Parts: sequence; C-alpha cells; structure tokens
Amino acid sequence: MKKIILMISLLAVPLLAWGGDETVPTVLTNAEAVKGVQTNLDYVWTLVAAALVFFMQAGFAMVEAGFTRAKNAVNIMMKNLMDFSLGSLFFWAIGFGLMFGATTTGWFGTTGFFLSDFTVGGDPWVLAFWMFQCVFAATAATIVSGAMAERTKFTGYLVYSAIVCAVIYPIFGSWAWGSLLNGNGWLEQLGFIDFAGSTVVHSIGGWAALAGTIVLGPRLGKYTKTGKVKAIPGHNIPLAALGVFILWLGWFGFNPGSTTAGNTDIAMIFVNTNLAAAAGAVMAMLVSWMIFKKPEIGMSLNGALAGLVGITAGCANVTPTSSIIIGAIAGVLVVFSVLFFDRIRVDDPVGAVSVHGVCGAWGTLAAGLFNIEGATATIIGVQLTGIAAAFLWSFGTAFILFKVIDLTIGLRVSEEEEMEGLDIAEHGGHAYYDFQMGSKQA
Repeated sequence: MKKIILMISLLAVPLLAWGGDETVPTVLTNAEAVKGVQTNLDYVWTLVAAALVFFMQAGFAMVEAGFTRAKNAVNIMMKNLMDFSLGSLFFWAIGFGLMFGATTTGWFGTTGFFLSDFTVGGDPWVLAFWMFQCVFAATAATIVSGAMAERTKFTGYLVYSAIVCAVIYPIFGSWAWGSLLNGNGWLEQLGFIDFAGSTVVHSIGGWAALAGTIVLGPRLGKYTKTGKVKAIPGHNIPLAALGVFILWLGWFGFNPGSTTAGNTDIAMIFVNTNLAAAAGAVMAMLVSWMIFKKPEIGMSLNGALAGLVGITAGCANVTPTSSIIIGAIAGVLVVFSVLFFDRIRVDDPVGAVSVHGVCGAWGTLAAGLFNIEGATATIIGVQLTGIAAAFLWSFGTAFILFKVIDLTIGLRVSEEEEMEGLDIAEHGGHAYYDFQMGSKQA
C-alpha cells in the first residue's frame, strides 16, 4: 500500500506543477537537461571569474600605492577607481562594439554599440560575456596608472582611461579575439595564439604605459644631473605584497575564466597559472640576490607578476613543465628589464612596462615556442607579427594621445604640486591623517 501511495505522489508532482493548463507540460530529455545544467554552469563560472578579475583592481591599487610615496596614495586610489568606472561606461558605449561587433574588414566591429545586440528577448549570454570582457578592458587601462604615478594630472588621466577602453584596447582586441562573439579579426585568421591576453591585455597596457612615461618624463629627484639613478622607495611594502597576492588570486579568474565555460579544461589552466607565478617569483628573487647581494622584495614581487603575465597567452596550450620554464624566464627578464629602463631614464615607479609590456611579449612568443601541439616557423612568425602589431598600435596611438593631452589640458602637474604630493594638490586630502608630511617627506 505504501508503494502505491508513493507512486501516486510522484505522478502528482508534475500534474500540480502543470496547474491544469490545457497545454501538456514539456518533458525534457536527459540530453536537454544536461545541456541546460551546462549552460547555467557556463554563466555562473564566467561571472564568478569576472568577479575575480574585478578584484584585481584592488590588487593593482595596493601594489601601486605600496610602491609609491604616501603623499600620493589618495591619487592612486582615485585613478584605480575612475579608470574602472569610466572604462566600464566607455566600453559599454563604444569599445565592446569595436571589439566584438560584426565586421567585413577584420579591423574593427561596426555593431553592438551601447549593447544594442542585446534587447528584450535577446540572448542573455551577451550580458555575461560583456561583463567578463569589461573587467579585461579595465585591467588594460589600470596598468598605465602605476607607470605614470606621482606626477600625472588627474584630468589628463581621466581622458586617457576613457580613450583606452573605448578605442585603443578594443581595436587590437578585435584583431585577436573578435570571433569570440560576432567579429573576425585579421590576427586570429592567421592563427594568433593569445588565450587570455599576454599581448591583448598586458602588452597593450604596458606599451601605452611606456608612451605615457616618455611623454611625462621622470619624477623630480629620480636622476641626478650626471645621470645617476636615485631610488625613490615606496612607502608601504606590506601593502604592495598584499596587492600581489590579490592579483595572483585574481589571475585564477583571468586565465581559467577565459574558457567562458565550466568544464574540465580549467584544471590545467589553474595549475599552469600557479606554477608560472611561483617560478617567476623564485627566479626574480635569485637574480636580484646575485645582483644586489640581498633577496630584494620589490623584484621578487614583480617576478610573481611577470610569471603570471608570461603564462597568460599560453595557459591553455602548454604543459605544466613548460609553464615553469615560461614563468622562470619571465622572472629573469623582469629584473633586467627594470634595470634597463631605469638606465635609459624611463621612470616607471612600479615596473609596469617591464611586467606587462616586456613579459607580455615574451609570454606571447612562448605560447608558440612551447605549443603543446608543436611549434612551427609559421606559428612563431604569426606570434611575432602579433607582438609587433601590438607595440606599433598601442605605443603609437597612446603616444599621440598623451601628446595631445599634454598640449591641451596638460598631462603633468607643476613642480610645486609634485613636491607637495598629489593627494593635497589634486584631491585636497591625505591618505594618512595621523601623520604630518611636509613637501620633502614621503
């Protein structure tokens, strides 16, 4: 009797859910049910990954503030807040359409502005995809903040942030990633490998940072009249270290999230990402130890970031062993790159050009060299083409942009404002009100 009652109850559940409508409820097949679950998982994973990448904004803010002086900490926070906020709005209005809109030329998209591809009843995947791509665009913009720290006008930086997210980043992105939605870029047609953005995101940001530092010039007191480099220590290394750990965590959304699918592929990408970062940190520590006779914290922290940037292009198509090699070489490269740019009087307070520009280029080349399916001359040639195109596009357009800003609204603050600190000069406040800081203090 109990079995009969149980069977009747189970049969009654769909009838109750039907509610007496004249249309018989649809019964999903197993395949349809599984597909529905997978689709929902893809949405959830993509948006969780987007949240992790968004948290990287906090990491960048901590790294940049820690590696610079206390009198500019508020300015660093404001720039990181605004490059994401402004960047989101301009990427929604213009950048997303240029990057992923339909194209007949392979150079940039011409549809999808203001998210017009999504309307009531449209495909909600466009919204999830937009959110993930938006946080990538903001990452490219915020890379420049640290390289231009301590002497840039806030208004000039706002203009830059808008343009990079509206035009500079999206157009190159359309060349490499356009077919992820409605586009079809010329680089991806050649077979360009950049799974999560060593070049598309990091080198684009790094080369724009290089243009900005050149147009700005070095900070006051960074170089003597004889050309000797004078160190300007950051005010809070624990804060910088916290920022690196936050970025490391965020990269587990950055790289595995680029699958935009909740599947087993993310496991190897997680492992490759972590191993490259660890190898980069260790090698940067060892190299700096040999050069400076002490294991230097700033270089070691940048070594971890260098490894993360280096593996970003090939994280889905190299082995774990290869990822260690890629990260280790990035850790060595970043140390010598930082020293090189200092020697040629390019003042980059946080090493952004070296971490993101140089190691982004290395990672893109490495994705071809260590390709799990085999490296060929054709693949290497395509990778080099993408690296060169990124430099010419990003550095060239950003240099023109910064020159125009400099000649119009102005790019650099006055000497008095730089000595006093941008927190007071630009924002009328201090980051640390319990401390008295004069114009000659950090």
